[in-house]
Amino acid sequence: MVDVHAAHPGRLIGRPVDELDTPVLVVDLERFESNVAAMALYCRQQGVAWRPHSKSHKSPDIARIQLAAGALGLTCAKLSEAEIFLEHGVTDILLANQLASPVRLRRLAAMQERGRILGIVDHPEALDMASQAGQRAGHEIPLLVDIDIGMHRTGVRPGPGVVELARAVDAARGVCLAGIMGYEGHVLADHPPAAKQRAAREALAHLVKAREALIDEGLSCDIVSAGSTGSYDLAATHNAVTEIQAGGAIFMDAMYRDRFHVDDRFDFALSLVTTVTGRHDDHIVTDAGFKTLSAFHHEPRVLHREDLEFNYLSAEHGVYRIVNGSGPALGERLCLLPGYGDSTTVLHDQFIGVRQGRVESIWPLAARGALT
Repeated sequence: MVDVHAAHPGRLIGRPVDELDTPVLVVDLERFESNVAAMALYCRQQGVAWRPHSKSHKSPDIARIQLAAGALGLTCAKLSEAEIFLEHGVTDILLANQLASPVRLRRLAAMQERGRILGIVDHPEALDMASQAGQRAGHEIPLLVDIDIGMHRTGVRPGPGVVELARAVDAARGVCLAGIMGYEGHVLADHPPAAKQRAAREALAHLVKAREALIDEGLSCDIVSAGSTGSYDLAATHNAVTEIQAGGAIFMDAMYRDRFHVDDRFDFALSLVTTVTGRHDDHIVTDAGFKTLSAFHHEPRVLHREDLEFNYLSAEHGVYRIVNGSGPALGERLCLLPGYGDSTTVLHDQFIGVRQGRVESIWPLAARGALT
C-alpha cells in the first residue's frame, strides 16, 4: 500500500487505486468531467453565466477546468480563498460574503489591481468601509447589493431599503454598483417539486422587483447573482438571474440527491475509500471517522452494497450496521458517498483523480484552511 500523504505525487500517477492506503478521497474523472460539462452546457442553453462556488473544491486545478469549460469566474466565501485563486490566475471572482472590516476591505481593494473581484454589501456602515478602502487604494471596488430573499441570514430586506442602499453605493467614491445578489437557500429541501418551484419563484421574484426598481432609478444592475446546486435549474431558468453560483454539482453527494432532489443530470463523482478494520456480529468498523468524513449535514452512504447502513462516526472510526448477510470481510475496502461534499473535502489535503481504476491526477486543495 502507498501512503498518499507521504509519497511524492509522481509516485502515485499510474498506480491502481487499490494500491493506495486508506482513507483516501477519490474523484472519478470521467464522471467529474461529465458533471462539469453538463453544468456548463445547461447554463449556456439557458443564457446565464456560470460562476461556480469554490467552497466545494478549494482547488485551483479544478477552477481551471471549470473556466476552460466556460465558467465566467468563481464565487468564494472567504477573502483569503479569493486571494489564493487570484494568485493562481483566476481574475473574475465574486466574494459572496460580508466583509465589514476595514482590514479585509483594504485587501479587497488591493486585489482590484489584478482582476475584477466583486464584493457584496447589505449595510451603510459596511459601504462606508468599502468606500474608504477603495479611495485609499485608488481602485474602485465593484459591489453587489445583497438582498435577503427569504433565508434570513444576510442581506437587505426587500423593499425601499434596497434602492436606498444601491443609490448610496452609486454615489459613493471608491466603489461602483455592479448589481444585486440573493440566495434562495431556504427552499432547497422543499418537496414535492411543485412546492419547491413555487417557493423558489416567490424568493427570486424579490430580485426581479429589485432589478426593476434600480433600473427605474437610473441605476446600473448588470449582474443578478443567485442559485446553488440544490436550485440550479430554478435559478437558471428565471428571467431575472444573469449568473448562478452552483458549485457542488461537479461532485454530487447524498444530500443533493436525497434531501434536495437534484436530478440525475449529475452523477456521483466523489467518494471516500475506506478499509474495514473491525468485524462484529451486527456491525463493522472502518478507518474513516469524522476527521475524514463529515456526517453533520447528511449521513454518508456505502456505495454498491445493500447489506450495510450508516450508524455513527467517531474521531477515527466509522460504524455501520450489518442489515443482511454476513457483511464485508476484515480488510475489505468500501467506497463511501459523502453526505455533504463541501464539509468532507475540507478535511483533506488533495483529491486523487482516477480514470479506469488508475491514478491520473493529484489536485491539492490549496485554499483549504483559508478562513479569513
